[in-house]
Amino acid sequence: LAQANGSGPQSQSLNKHHAQWNPSSSPTMGKLSYQNYGKTFRKPKRPFEKERLDSEMKVVGEYGLKNKREVWRVSYALAKIRTAARHLLTLEDKSEERLFQGEALLRRMTRLGLLTDSEKKLDYVLGLTTSKIMERRLQTKVFKLGLAKSIHHARVLVRQRHIRV
Repeated sequence: LAQANGSGPQSQSLNKHHAQWNPSSSPTMGKLSYQNYGKTFRKPKRPFEKERLDSEMKVVGEYGLKNKREVWRVSYALAKIRTAARHLLTLEDKSEERLFQGEALLRRMTRLGLLTDSEKKLDYVLGLTTSKIMERRLQTKVFKLGLAKSIHHARVLVRQRHIRV
């Protein structure tokens, strides 16, 4: 086992929390990563901006979300999608990267139901909004179809697996 104080080189590789030891960083100082995946949301830079707080609260109430982190998660995912689309739009029309990655991005957006078949252009990806993503959630669909009495009831039905996909 590792040394008692946990500072030995073996302590990085023997971890009970399934951390991954990265030997490529340096032979003596192993980089220890406790993350199994990347970031899913980004906190706002200004925590007490009144307009943003009000708009987030409106979205939370309208779509029956648990907390604002769910709003931030959707907006972060949308920001990454739009950044990728903006990057692809800066490339030439015939470049391989734009053709392949652009087609893959459009295919993913249509599979998620965010774009229709007639909207298969990168310009339409830039026009996506958080409300369009929120409308595609199962909880929202259950409520809009009238299977639940309220948006909060819809969340409970989905969460307790009475309604599944």
